[in-house]
Amino acid sequence: MGLLDELRKRVIVADGAMGTLLYLNGIDRCFEELNLTRPEQVRQIHRAYLGAGAEVIQTNTYAANDHKLKRYNLEYELEAINRAGARLARSAAEGTGAYVLGTIGGIRSTKPGEVTLGEIQRSSERQIDALLSEGVDGLLLETFYDPEELRTTLKLARGKTDLPIVAQVSTQDSGYLQDGSTLTEMFAILEGLGADVVGLNCRLGPFHMTQYLKQVPLPKHAFLSAYPNAGLPEYNEGRLRYRSGADYFGRSALDLRGEGVRLIGGCCGTTPEHVAAMVEAVKGASPVTEKAALPDSGPVPFGRIEVRETIAELAESGGGPPAETPFHEATAAKDHSVIVELDPPRTLRTESFFKGVQALKQAGIDALTMADNSLASPRIANESLATVVKEKYGVKPLVHVACRDRNMIGLQSHLMGLAASGINQMIAITGDPSKVGDVPGATSVYDYNSFDLIKLCKQFNEGKLPSGRSLGLRANFSVGAAFDPNVRYLDKGVQRLEKKIAAGADYFMTQPMYDERRIEELYHATKHLKQQIFIGVMPLVSAQNASFLHNEVPGIRLTDGILERMQRHEHDKDAAMREGMAISRSLIDVILEYFGGVYIMTPFLRYEQSAELTRYVHEAAAKRGKSGRGRERLVQ
Repeated sequence: MGLLDELRKRVIVADGAMGTLLYLNGIDRCFEELNLTRPEQVRQIHRAYLGAGAEVIQTNTYAANDHKLKRYNLEYELEAINRAGARLARSAAEGTGAYVLGTIGGIRSTKPGEVTLGEIQRSSERQIDALLSEGVDGLLLETFYDPEELRTTLKLARGKTDLPIVAQVSTQDSGYLQDGSTLTEMFAILEGLGADVVGLNCRLGPFHMTQYLKQVPLPKHAFLSAYPNAGLPEYNEGRLRYRSGADYFGRSALDLRGEGVRLIGGCCGTTPEHVAAMVEAVKGASPVTEKAALPDSGPVPFGRIEVRETIAELAESGGGPPAETPFHEATAAKDHSVIVELDPPRTLRTESFFKGVQALKQAGIDALTMADNSLASPRIANESLATVVKEKYGVKPLVHVACRDRNMIGLQSHLMGLAASGINQMIAITGDPSKVGDVPGATSVYDYNSFDLIKLCKQFNEGKLPSGRSLGLRANFSVGAAFDPNVRYLDKGVQRLEKKIAAGADYFMTQPMYDERRIEELYHATKHLKQQIFIGVMPLVSAQNASFLHNEVPGIRLTDGILERMQRHEHDKDAAMREGMAISRSLIDVILEYFGGVYIMTPFLRYEQSAELTRYVHEAAAKRGKSGRGRERLVQ
């Protein structure tokens, strides 16, 4: 019985990431070369997935194409690397009954012109021939961003074999392909070109992959597949890490099965533990044979939160004499302060954004903060909106500045522009890696990290560039920094915060906090510091939203109690919204007991919620009076 016969009867679980495990083992070069140089290490990973219950494994040949092997001067080893990869997988699967798919990865990212179709065809043909020569059970075409490239490769592969072919695309976070086609349209084209299994892999975690598949009907003849990432990666200490747990993946496998998926595996960040959880979850689950696809409702909003810094301690650098009272000093002198984040629009339609600005001003915010292409997705430049916000609406703008998108020249130019525009409040962040956004082929620059950027701002306050050249005038930046209080070891997190203070940070804004006890712990861990800390509050809007934030977004953790509270209203949107606001108010009460600064993050541009919570902060602070511990902290 073959793979397609099995898929007709049941849901099958495939393996997870190969590169993730090699990366965790300290390998940071061409993974596919290991088929020749460290074959036993590759074979052991195949066996680990088989031991976890995977019934389909893929060869370690994802990037064994001419274009990518050239980076390592290995293009002449293309056939040898692919053949060795197939032999290793087949030897590991021998006697298990598992199927081996020869893997061919996409070459183009989001830059269609960077590799010609002729080059792709020549490389793919060599790779296909090598894999088929070693007796694989089928082919897996995965991580194709460019529809033209996948169509070309699929037609080439189908012309060479009658074996099963799995064709998987990687979509933008809008749920559309980069040529504008929908998944439904693309899957129909792939099925017409001879794909036996069509699906999604990479970049998306299980939540968004499930949401997008809700709009996809069951194919007429092919089967659906899904190989999600283990959530969004975080960039920490110079390395990419994934955090979605195995239990969450198990539950997600059932959700994917509910959308008609019959071949379920894992992509970046997944491990044998994830696979074992999926195997256990779908054991005995019958495949879906009928499905009513939802109408296309447009993009499913991504979760947010981009703060994740890297690297080292820098020498302390002080600023020059201020021309006006800096933002952090002005807010520290107050009993309480409210910063609200309102993300810049992703389109040129700005009406709703500016209505939000007006509503938040009326509610009494101290500053409006705007992210810098959060989650590595293009938005209207925050410095442009900041100028309008300041001059037309009279609201103090606080802009995020990410190191990801600008090299050292660009960052210095950007800061000069902000200073010249009188935009003096900013928060320095490293920024999410570009691969999490909807332009995953973009380069993450990272010439600077957040420590470097803080120091650069302080140099501007001294009136000089890093080169020593005079700026002519002193800047007046009030420099904020990101702080993740949800780390496992709070003392180490505070040490990192202290290093940012040494670099010159004037105040801090945290990730959303959902644990009242953790807020108190943070107060005691940081009460020796004079820098103000604005504690993040982000209202939950649904049970799904809570689960996604907890399991897939770096730097956010919800307590079991809050997850249970939101889960009670899984099927009642209005009740879930009310519950989310009640949770936020309770958290604000605790924040005001210990801290004077509240940082409200607006979910999905629902500025009415942020305005309501801003008013609540003022009311709660007035009732509390000026004798709370939060006030004591600010003036110590």
